[in-house]
Amino acid sequence: EMKRTLLPWFPFAFLATVFALMVYAAVQQVYRSSANDPQIQMAEDAAAKLAGGAPLAEVVPMEIVDAASLAPYLIVFIENGAPVAASVRLGARVPVPPPGVFAAARGVPEQRLTWQPARDMRSAIVVRHYGGKNPGFVLAGRSLREVEQRIARLSGMVITMWAGAIGFLLVYFGVVAWLSPAEAGPRRK
Repeated sequence: EMKRTLLPWFPFAFLATVFALMVYAAVQQVYRSSANDPQIQMAEDAAAKLAGGAPLAEVVPMEIVDAASLAPYLIVFIENGAPVAASVRLGARVPVPPPGVFAAARGVPEQRLTWQPARDMRSAIVVRHYGGKNPGFVLAGRSLREVEQRIARLSGMVITMWAGAIGFLLVYFGVVAWLSPAEAGPRRK
């Protein structure tokens, strides 16, 4: 009896699971990629100005923000990866990403990545290499705290909807099996 109930349920449970995973992946990617929006513009503009010879004081905001803040920030590095100007501090220092970030940024127009400058802190960063008389790198970043909270809420919603769908399907197929007449044995004439 149980086998008869569960057998038709499995394909629908599988489809519900695949659908839930697809919804989660699509929405999570939209949340994460949209976290780069102000940094893309900031990095492009700053790199263009610096390549054109603008002084650092005209490019990097004067206001210093804490790395844990939701405010976007800008860091300018010289070609060897040493910071020369920044609108962000992590404690008393300017956070610096691993050297591999700069090496990778040299070969592409722009790097978009997640960076963990401290143990309990993650940032969405955009890194651009710029040329000109004094080449270097521009890093525009912003904390992912709010985005990660949204993703956590999304996880809860998707799991709840998935569990509801699985439960509904199990009840549905259980009721259908219960209401269906039992399969009769071979008929005799």
